[in-house]
Amino acid sequence: MTDRPARPDRPAPVSAAAPGPLVAVSAIVMDPAGLVLVSAGVDGAEASLPGGLVAGAETPEQGLARILEELLGPGVPPVGRLLVVDSRPAAEPAGRACVVHVHLVGLAGPLPPELPSAGRGLAPQEAYGVLPKRAAARLRAGLAALNAGSVAHLIGGFPHTGSPAGLDPVHRAALEHAGALDSASHRAVRPKALTAASVVFTDAAGRVLLVEPSYGRPGRWNLPGGGIDSDLGETPREAARREVREELGLDLEPGRLLGVNWSHKPGRPARIRFLYDGGVLAADTLARIRLSPIELLRWRAADPGELRGLVKPSLRRQIKACLRARDRGTGPLELHAGRPAPAGAAAAEHTAGAAAVKKRSG
Repeated sequence: MTDRPARPDRPAPVSAAAPGPLVAVSAIVMDPAGLVLVSAGVDGAEASLPGGLVAGAETPEQGLARILEELLGPGVPPVGRLLVVDSRPAAEPAGRACVVHVHLVGLAGPLPPELPSAGRGLAPQEAYGVLPKRAAARLRAGLAALNAGSVAHLIGGFPHTGSPAGLDPVHRAALEHAGALDSASHRAVRPKALTAASVVFTDAAGRVLLVEPSYGRPGRWNLPGGGIDSDLGETPREAARREVREELGLDLEPGRLLGVNWSHKPGRPARIRFLYDGGVLAADTLARIRLSPIELLRWRAADPGELRGLVKPSLRRQIKACLRARDRGTGPLELHAGRPAPAGAAAAEHTAGAAAVKKRSG
């Protein structure tokens, strides 16, 4: 048999032993109270986030699962989503670079304050002071990515200029004003917002139609509606109609827009809700409601005076503001956490404050 001639157009296979960066993994092990597991340093070693090097043919996720089981024992929750990728350059010319993947590992129960074999649970601010600088930077960027629903891209512990999370807002503004961001990086670093559409229905007695989701806190009610599939080109009005159809089994065209609510928590995407008038539903229409068993547990009609014990304060304010707008024929309303948006001098003061922040960052 003759040897098969080499194919010049096909590259030679890369050997598993070829030089390349090390791959390491790290975990942000967090309990429902927000405590983070910090591994105790042994024999003078520094404290750290749980983790280590990926071995053999493991994926980062498999390697982290192995390390956590060795550290915490069996029954460790599954490795969650990727929060940070940190490319660490080689410390010496002959050394090797290292790529670190940081994943979330969420605990269902509380993390004990003392774990003799593994470390202890600390609040993030306390953990920043205990961890070495590079690990603290990864934790800070990882929590920013968790809150933003994104991934942080670090180089040597510092956010890349196009990192979708972890970039300080003042630094981001300075880069924007200096024209230092390409279009892709600019889109990545801009703050994001989550959008939703809801419908305010009432019955003949003026009671508000509420639904109880099958997820989240038990006994917490909401308006019919949900997220807008903006990535598919869906508009707020289309989303409102689709959500009502999916949740209640009713195909009803929403009425006029009653209000737009803006809510925000520091470090998290803003939430924008479009609230539409669903009108008054007759008894025969209410009888045709068929709940989505995947999303909802039950529905009810609640008197406006009952809302305090059923819905979150912000949503309660939104509902009452929209009911007033519907009765008076006013709106659409601009609401901030359910309250009327600042106007006049208050709005001017808010705008001046924002301009001052931009000026300082420039």
